[in-house]
Amino acid sequence: MRYSEIDLFGIYIAPMAAMLVAAWIITFGLRLVADRFHLLHNVWHPPLVVAAVYIIVLSLIVLLA
Repeated sequence: MRYSEIDLFGIYIAPMAAMLVAAWIITFGLRLVADRFHLLHNVWHPPLVVAAVYIIVLSLIVLLA
């Protein structure tokens, strides 16, 4: 697909920056759900799992955009 810069109050932002922020927001929401149901207590290294989920979400956003 063709990406174009995002105009944010006269400042041009790269489309990848918007995708990074969107992935972070989605991952933050998923982390809240995981904390609510104590899902991260069952893994060896929770920050590593959160980082992997972030990469997966970012990859999905880039592929679908």
